[in-house]
Amino acid sequence: MSSALWLAVIASALGTLLMRLLPLLWMQRHLKRLGDDDLEAMPQWLGLLGPLMITAVFGVSLVPTRTDAISWIATLVGLLATLVVWRRTRTLGWPVAAGVAAYGAAVMLVAWGT
Repeated sequence: MSSALWLAVIASALGTLLMRLLPLLWMQRHLKRLGDDDLEAMPQWLGLLGPLMITAVFGVSLVPTRTDAISWIATLVGLLATLVVWRRTRTLGWPVAAGVAAYGAAVMLVAWGT
């Protein structure tokens, strides 16, 4: 692998670590300062971070990287598969796997047909 790719991998790993570590350290200090380990002491906005991050990733995933018809159709197929599986299972893992598989299958079928 090239050094630029290694640098990107390391930067991504550090960013991911810091996104998880900094709120944890901040919350530990906050609870120690209050002298309270009760969940009531947690700030309200902290409970919103998880759903907000998932929504942001979901929103970015809805816009294909290429703006041709194949990408839009594959994205729509993946989205529909994700929603159908989520409605049946009400879990997070299976719908994501189904959406990725449906997206890949749609891209491969269109590529195979041309």
